[in-house]
Amino acid sequence: MRYFDAKLCGEVFVTLIVIMDPLGSVPLFLGLTAGRDVRSRRRLAWQAVVVAAGVIGVFALFGRQILDYLGITVPALQGSGGLLLLLVALELLTGRAEAPDEPDSDVNIALVPLGTPLLAGPGAIVATIVFVQRAHGLGDYLAIVAGLVAVHVVLWFALRFSIGIVSVIREGGISLLTRVFGLLLSAIAVQLIAESVTAFVRAGGA
Repeated sequence: MRYFDAKLCGEVFVTLIVIMDPLGSVPLFLGLTAGRDVRSRRRLAWQAVVVAAGVIGVFALFGRQILDYLGITVPALQGSGGLLLLLVALELLTGRAEAPDEPDSDVNIALVPLGTPLLAGPGAIVATIVFVQRAHGLGDYLAIVAGLVAVHVVLWFALRFSIGIVSVIREGGISLLTRVFGLLLSAIAVQLIAESVTAFVRAGGA
């Protein structure tokens, strides 16, 4: 019996890292937390990651039930998810991704917009549901959990040490990495769409 699928864990990690884009979130995080002291920024970084993990976890656990209730098939989810990720990738590649509007001062920005939709956005949610749908056995589920935990650890480090990251790679470095992430994300999106079309063709010929 296979207890851990390292390849699947790597796929989960790479896919969600590309979608959630820790480095690309750094300028937005710094902008949303402007005027706050270091301690407040650290607290908001931790809270935002916890919120994102909670949202992703809920959809990982109950995504199948939601799909069954709505009558949505996995190929349909893969196709729609691929199209959604392709739109996100195009925004990253063209530099058209915009920061969310500045929230009201009375609202905890760690919840909205940092936790969601900045970190746990539609793309990450769809990708998580798709991975869970593909899982078969304990080894796959353990790999998915490990990948999700690793992603959120990276997210926390990126936000926690955001000031140092910006000072090292500068805005130009962040812009370059965002374009690279956009290229990788577009390839992942095309793969999802291709798998969706293949599944529909097989179902039609059955």
